[in-house]
Amino acid sequence: MNAVFPGSFDPITSGHMDVLTRAAKIFDHVTVTVMHNARKTGRHLFSLEERLEILREATAHFDNVSVDSFGGLLVDYMRQQQKGIIIRGLRAVSDYEYELQIAHLNRQIGEVETVFIMAATRWSFVSSSMVREIASYGGDISEMVPRASANALRRIHADVYAEREAEKLETQLRVEGGTAG
Repeated sequence: MNAVFPGSFDPITSGHMDVLTRAAKIFDHVTVTVMHNARKTGRHLFSLEERLEILREATAHFDNVSVDSFGGLLVDYMRQQQKGIIIRGLRAVSDYEYELQIAHLNRQIGEVETVFIMAATRWSFVSSSMVREIASYGGDISEMVPRASANALRRIHADVYAEREAEKLETQLRVEGGTAG
């Protein structure tokens, strides 16, 4: 059985990867689909092409995962690709309430089923928007995202990361030189 794991993936996080890893063990094939909306152009940190490239790199180790994109209704994509299962990751009860409504709508208008996979507890607090904000201040996001996402975020915020590294080096030199504090 084949499934689709849709999202904006701006960028893909370790929570997404956790859900995807588990879905790939359940389903014969999983297509990670970047859903894009022309009306939301400019609202994402990464372009559609960048998100697709990050996803391809982050999922390259899977034999049964592919990456695609689609603009429009997810149920139309599902019909075109002849896929019947939507994978959605859940972090908290608040996610469930929203996702349940969407699952009911997708079943009503497209006759597709949704399978919910709970993200591991260690990723329940991680979201793409939080990761983007932490990275914008040069924070350590290495555990929260796969390497492909971390590298892309560091490239975008290279000046901030360079400044933080310079500050760390300066502090280290002061401490080693005995002038700390």
